[in-house]
Amino acid sequence: MSQTRRTFLGAAAALSAAPATLPTREFGQTGKRISLVAFGCGSRFLSYKQEDEAIAVIHRALDLGITYFDTAYDYGAGLSESRVGKALAGRRQNVYLATKLPARNGDAAMRILEGSLKRCQTDYFDTVHIHSLTTEEDLAAIEAKDGVLHALYKMREQKVARNVGVSCHTDPRVLKTALERHDFNVTQMALNAARIGQARIDADPLRDSFESLALPVALRKKMGVTAMKIFAQEKLNGATSVENLIRYSLSLPVGAVVLGMPKLEFLEENTAIARAFAPMPLPERQKLNQQLGQYKASIDRFFHDHQDA
Repeated sequence: MSQTRRTFLGAAAALSAAPATLPTREFGQTGKRISLVAFGCGSRFLSYKQEDEAIAVIHRALDLGITYFDTAYDYGAGLSESRVGKALAGRRQNVYLATKLPARNGDAAMRILEGSLKRCQTDYFDTVHIHSLTTEEDLAAIEAKDGVLHALYKMREQKVARNVGVSCHTDPRVLKTALERHDFNVTQMALNAARIGQARIDADPLRDSFESLALPVALRKKMGVTAMKIFAQEKLNGATSVENLIRYSLSLPVGAVVLGMPKLEFLEENTAIARAFAPMPLPERQKLNQQLGQYKASIDRFFHDHQDA
């Protein structure tokens, strides 16, 4: 074992003395409560190059009180799911586990889901999301008779997918339409202090955002909501504090913020912020919107073509 890996695992072991708790919130109408911080198992998680390091980080997250783990087939073509399955072995019953499907065809999606169940060493997921809704044409493919949405409804009836959801960081108007039109239990959307939302020629810079367009629909339909892209793929780092970015998104009516944490110290810091969380007053949130508004257009352009992987 390399010195780097020994140092990493030693640090994780030294920190894992007594289990900690995190505040939790009710998650829509799922009947579950989830920790304020959800562990994002995407590209940041895959930056742990050694499997034992990745597993140790998840174990530390569990010890710190994180109960929501967010993975997807697209995260390393199943690698993230495999690591999550190994890390959660023996502790699955205390965890809210979500995965995401990239396929739009129902049969293709079910083949991927079968593999996801095996990789995650589980016989059900608490949520299965349709991964990364983009355009109106994409929505049409999802909702077609042979599309993934109808296949997931069947999986929900069979309790393989306890809840059906959709994730989106591209266009809040398309997500708004999807949420209005279909029977989703949960959704995951981009919600940050720069008020992320599709950059269009006819866009209102203050109103064309996930926060103003899609979030109200989800709340009206009593869906569980998780917030992602809190740091806008690090593009907001340094523009304000990490605490401000997390507090802003947690001050919205969401169940949790999904955070990628490529270093052990980030996990420690983010959970400490959540434990000390106090809602950010509306005037303070509006001031932060104004401060970070200069980044909105470039962030929106970036996420228009961004692929989660």
